[in-house]
Amino acid sequence: MLSGVMRFFFVFLVSIVIHPAFAQDIVVKANAPVSRIQPHMWGIFFEDINMGADGGIYAELIKNRSFEFFKPLMGWKTQGKKLKEGDMLVLNQQNEKPSNPRFLRVTARQASVGDLGLTNEGFRGMGIKKGVRYDFSLQYRHAGAPMKLHVMLEDSLSNIVGRAELSLDASAAWTTRSASFESNATLMKANFRMWIEGDGILDLDMISLFPSDTWKGRPGGMRSDMVQWLADLKPGFIRFPGGCIVEGFDLSNRYRWKNTIGPLDQRQLMINRWNIEFPHRSAPDYFQTFGLGFFEYFQLAEDIGSEALPILNCGMACQYNSAELASLDDLGPYIQDALDLIEFANGDTSTQWGRVRAGLGHPAPFNLKMMGIGNENWGPQYIERLKRFTTAIHARYPEFRIVNSSGTDPDGERFNYLDVELRKMNASYIDEHYYRRPEWFLQNASRYDNYPREGSKIFAGEYAAQTDRGASMNNKNNWRGALSEAAFMTGLERNAAVVEMASYAPLFAHADGWQWKPDLIWVNNLQSYGTPNYYVQKLFATNKGTHEVPVTANNEILAGRDSLYACAALDTAAGEVIIKLVNASGKPVTRSIVLDGIKKAEPKGRLILLQHESPDAENTFEQPLNVSPVEKEIKIQGKKLQVDLPASSFSVIRVKIK
Repeated sequence: MLSGVMRFFFVFLVSIVIHPAFAQDIVVKANAPVSRIQPHMWGIFFEDINMGADGGIYAELIKNRSFEFFKPLMGWKTQGKKLKEGDMLVLNQQNEKPSNPRFLRVTARQASVGDLGLTNEGFRGMGIKKGVRYDFSLQYRHAGAPMKLHVMLEDSLSNIVGRAELSLDASAAWTTRSASFESNATLMKANFRMWIEGDGILDLDMISLFPSDTWKGRPGGMRSDMVQWLADLKPGFIRFPGGCIVEGFDLSNRYRWKNTIGPLDQRQLMINRWNIEFPHRSAPDYFQTFGLGFFEYFQLAEDIGSEALPILNCGMACQYNSAELASLDDLGPYIQDALDLIEFANGDTSTQWGRVRAGLGHPAPFNLKMMGIGNENWGPQYIERLKRFTTAIHARYPEFRIVNSSGTDPDGERFNYLDVELRKMNASYIDEHYYRRPEWFLQNASRYDNYPREGSKIFAGEYAAQTDRGASMNNKNNWRGALSEAAFMTGLERNAAVVEMASYAPLFAHADGWQWKPDLIWVNNLQSYGTPNYYVQKLFATNKGTHEVPVTANNEILAGRDSLYACAALDTAAGEVIIKLVNASGKPVTRSIVLDGIKKAEPKGRLILLQHESPDAENTFEQPLNVSPVEKEIKIQGKKLQVDLPASSFSVIRVKIK
């Protein structure tokens, strides 16, 4: 028989084995801040993939408005009872307008409505809303008697839902004319039609149609519902314009910021590299008009209260495609583009590029503080080019911060080489990317616990749980993936001394025009919704606090113990402690939380819960809030509170303290 003492210890040990976590309180040391959480910690990453810009956030409804696609009439159809061969021809004026050389020449012979016209299909159709004004414009020239245009929007049965007429007087030079009309119906996939009335030769270019309800009502602006999703995240930064489009499949296809500012007809259209990247998701009509250009990106960042983080080409094309390099002797223009961009953003109006910015309507500087050089580039060839950029930028702007690529993967030979070399350079930020299975995110919640606290900081620049595999068309924006990201993000915030910025990727996807899954926000021509991943990002971004504080159980961090993950922060401005808890298990858990080191807490706090019983749950256009946060009051007794953590849940707790 066991003695009484031995029996006691036996029962005690068995209780630990069977109930290892129930005996342990979660302790938040609210009076022991570890490190400051950067105001720009949680941000967003925009790339024109999945029809994110043209056909997406950039609200232009006409596809191929300037006839510059490889197939000049892609998106257009010519028609009419009097249409003859040669009546509509695409001509090229390369010498006169090298950035926008093509235009449409129409020969009309006593034409009236129905005789000679054009239709445009838009970007997978045109989303039209009842009661909204639509603003039409075009550039034209012609000699002879005045002509007339009849422009209209139609439904699938050719019923007209909005129309306008405009007269075109004789003009030897290119002239812009406009007209507006209101829609009397809401349609997901409307068409645009234009009839030409009159006699003579008429040249047409830059045929455009915009809704009036753009973000902030800006003419020719952005789709307001899509921008609102971003504003609601309260992002600390916006990284733009990518992503792989920065590199291009070769250097001729790289993104050049100077080509994206100024008058729209001087912004040279270019094929989007995602046009040809995935044969199984071919998008032959995917181009970049740059109506959303660098000025608009800076303006967007300012609108939503974010730091701007532009990324520039470093003289290297995508290494998965052509791997083309600019020689070191030819790197000068690339470096000058970087220096000129800083001047464009920050220079006063006495500088060359500061004057350009002021001429675009923004005399005040944008106060740019950081820039990325290269995207997912690797190898010694990247380092030798990066060093030249760094030297030139810091010679003129010593405090300017540079984001540096660590390649495509969070481990392996390429990553290890770059990590060593970049730390030798005392790089401001090392940009790490992770597209991995949900299991990887759970297993790597402690990734940064042992990273050096001094020296280079980490930018978690692109991450998303791949529920199937990387670049798979079967990836889902489901709760399983989002919950694993939440667990991983507790490790990012817990290591705020190391990780200063983070952003999910990609940002947008059009339901009829995507190339990559998963994505943060899904849209069609009229609707949009946030995924479960979006709500995880939002809960972190809007509850980040100002200072990281320790949160432990049994003096150990919660990074997978009993499938629990946690981080905590002080919000000194609000006088609150913020606790984030992920229960990644399939069973509910109850825990007591002790707020150590405070005088007292308010008797009531807030608990925001994101949870679903099915790991496969997704949001859809029909059920956009299927996985979305709910909020309730929580009681605090002295310095202690008890919380119920449902199975597969992410909880945010806010408590006012003294």
